[in-house]
Amino acid sequence: MPKSNKIPKKINLDYTASVLPNPSSIHEFGVKAKKKLQNSRREVADFLSAKPEEIIFTSGGTESNNLAIQGVVLAWHEDKKENKQEKTLPHIITTNIEHPSVLETFKLLQKRNLAQVSIVGVELNGIIDPRKIKKEIKSNTILISVMYANNEIGTIQPIKEITKMIRHWKNLIPSPLSLVRRGVGERCIFPLFHTDAVQAVNYLDVNVERLGVDLLSLSGSKIEGAGKIGVLYKRRMVKLAKIFGGGDQEMGLRPGTENLPEILKFSLALQSMQKTKEKEAKRLTILRNYFFYQLSHSNILTNFRITINGDLQKRLPNNVNITFPNLPSDLLVIELSSKGIMASAKSACKSSNIEGSYVIKAIHQMQGKTLYNSEIGGVRFSLGRQTTKKDIDYTIKTLSQILTKLKKWYN
Repeated sequence: MPKSNKIPKKINLDYTASVLPNPSSIHEFGVKAKKKLQNSRREVADFLSAKPEEIIFTSGGTESNNLAIQGVVLAWHEDKKENKQEKTLPHIITTNIEHPSVLETFKLLQKRNLAQVSIVGVELNGIIDPRKIKKEIKSNTILISVMYANNEIGTIQPIKEITKMIRHWKNLIPSPLSLVRRGVGERCIFPLFHTDAVQAVNYLDVNVERLGVDLLSLSGSKIEGAGKIGVLYKRRMVKLAKIFGGGDQEMGLRPGTENLPEILKFSLALQSMQKTKEKEAKRLTILRNYFFYQLSHSNILTNFRITINGDLQKRLPNNVNITFPNLPSDLLVIELSSKGIMASAKSACKSSNIEGSYVIKAIHQMQGKTLYNSEIGGVRFSLGRQTTKKDIDYTIKTLSQILTKLKKWYN
C-alpha cells in the first residue's frame, strides 16, 4: 500500500483531557487548560478590581479564611528571626459573630500558642464599633479580621471605616513589625486587614481598592450557578505561608490540582451576577422591608413579642432573622419545613451543635440583656431570585398558624 501523506490524528492518552486536563501539564491539552485557568483568574481579578496574581483559588470560603488567617500568622513565625519582637507572640483581632471558619481558627491559633487573640463584641444591633477594635490594637498586632456581612443576621459591618481607622493608627503609631517582599523591597506594615465577603458578594461593593482591605475571601457556594470553589484575594505585597504541604500551584500557596471546571463556572457566574446585582439588591430590599412591615403590623408581633435580630437598615437585602422569646428555633424551623418554607436556625457549619446560635447569643447578651437561653435562637429567612410578595404573604400566614398551634410554649 502507498504511504499516506496525512498528518496522524492527535492521540489523547490522558483520560481526563476529554473533560478538562491538569493545567500544570506541559502537553498541548494542559497548555490550553492553563490558558482557561488564567483567563478565569483575570476575570475574577477584574471583578474585584485586583490583579490576576493577587487571586488564589481554593476549595471554598472556609479554606480561603484559613489560608488568610493562618497564612499571616505562620508567615510571621517563619520570619520571626527578622522581627524585633522575637519573644512576643503575634496578636490578632476579630469579632464575636464571625463565621466559624474565622472564629474557630482564631481560637485554634490561641490554643496552639501561635497567637494572642482578642475577640471584640458587637453592639446590640449586630454591628461592630470600629473604636472598640482600635482600643485592642497593640504594637504586635499583625491581623484584624472582620466579616463584611454576617451569615446569620445579615448585618453589614463598617469595613471602610475600619480600614480608615487602621490606616490612621499606622500613621500615628508605626508598627515595628513589617513584611518585606524579597527582591522587590515593598513593605506592608501591620496590622493587615482581612474580610470574609462570602455573604456580601451578591449585593455589596467588593472592589478591594475602595474597601482598602489586604485580604478578602469569597465562596462559590453563595453565588447562583457558581462552582464549588473559593477565592482568596491577597494584596500583592502581603506575605502568606502555606497551610498545606504539597505542590506549588496557586503561586505556591495552595497545593493541589486546580478544579478547573468549577473555576470556570465561578468566573462565568460572577459576570452574570454583576449584570443584575444592583437591580436584584433593590428588589430584595423592597421584599425584605415588606416582610418586616407585615411582621410588625400583624397579630404575630402583638401576641408573641417577636424580636428582629440585627439592624433594620444596615443588613443584607435578602436577610430576615427573628427570635421568638420562648420558642426553640429548631422546632419552628421543622414546623415551617412541613409547610414548604425552608428557614434555618443558625449557621449550617454549626448545625450539629445542640446549643443555640452563638451569634444571637452575642447580641442578646449585650448591655445586660437576658432574652437569650441555649434553646431559644433566631430563625433566618433567606430571600432569593425566586422569592415573590406572595411567598412573603404565605410565610406570614403560616407563621401565624404555627404560633397559634404552639401557644403552650409561651408564658
